[in-house]
Amino acid sequence: MQQNKIRVALLAGGKSGEREVSLAGAREVAKALDPQKYEVRRYDPATDLPKLAAEAGDIDVAFILLHGPFGEDGTVQGFLDLLGIPYQGSGVLGSAMAMDKNIAKILYRNAGLPVAAWAMARPADAKDPSRLLAAVQLPVVVKPVRQGSSLGMSVVDQAADLPAALAKAFAFDPEVMVEQFLAGREITGGVLGNAELTALPLVEIIPGERFRFFDYEAKYQPGASREVCPAELDEELTARARQYALTAHRALNLRGYSRTDMIVSGRDIHVLETNTIPGMTPTSLLPQAAKAAGLSFGALLDRLLELAMEKG
Repeated sequence: MQQNKIRVALLAGGKSGEREVSLAGAREVAKALDPQKYEVRRYDPATDLPKLAAEAGDIDVAFILLHGPFGEDGTVQGFLDLLGIPYQGSGVLGSAMAMDKNIAKILYRNAGLPVAAWAMARPADAKDPSRLLAAVQLPVVVKPVRQGSSLGMSVVDQAADLPAALAKAFAFDPEVMVEQFLAGREITGGVLGNAELTALPLVEIIPGERFRFFDYEAKYQPGASREVCPAELDEELTARARQYALTAHRALNLRGYSRTDMIVSGRDIHVLETNTIPGMTPTSLLPQAAKAAGLSFGALLDRLLELAMEKG
């Protein structure tokens, strides 16, 4: 007798600036989930939360494919906890801590991970940035604390350009970070598992020559960047970066999976930030790493849903 299909609520869309990225990923996930195993129902949290609540009793597991605020920050995770629906990835606390770049950096540092120097900006600093310039040397990266996909982010070389960069970031978030800019090779390390963790092969991200860093356009414009997986680093750097990804995952109290971005400068590696809901198309960074580890896109999705439904 055929077993009942697993009923999956696929949550995508939402209200953040990464809405279109979320919807694009959801189309790929819906295509890749085996129709013999899963019954997929789509919900857009921008409009469908009452419907999701009403149908919660008919759902076995949720797959959250939301990026940025109101999706990756613990809010939807708390809603699903209230409804009693398990979901892939981290819970409320881990999601919220990873989303807050300031708190994440404090936790990285407490766990012994190297991070770039940083200072938190105040709205008054947009008029007079001298306090920030005394704390962090130019060049700096200015970024909203709780945004993804490099939204509202700028690299600043000249003090005269700092006020405009701060104003841009404050338009996205009331909390803004000014961080030492680190030149080097950008890599990312995926982690998979609950109690037992596996560090996936590293990916190096190489933005096109016209991009100073891996910004929104470099991330999502076809052909704007290229990726190398496994990253072409020597054995010692590879082992250290993979260990950093595991340490960051544990420091932030994460579950299921994560993807930690790092910069390699010479023999130094600095941790930048951790994504709790990484991009999820077959060519996204974490699926590329999983493929290099022997997991097809469909098998990766199967594994994430298995981890979601694990007890404990």
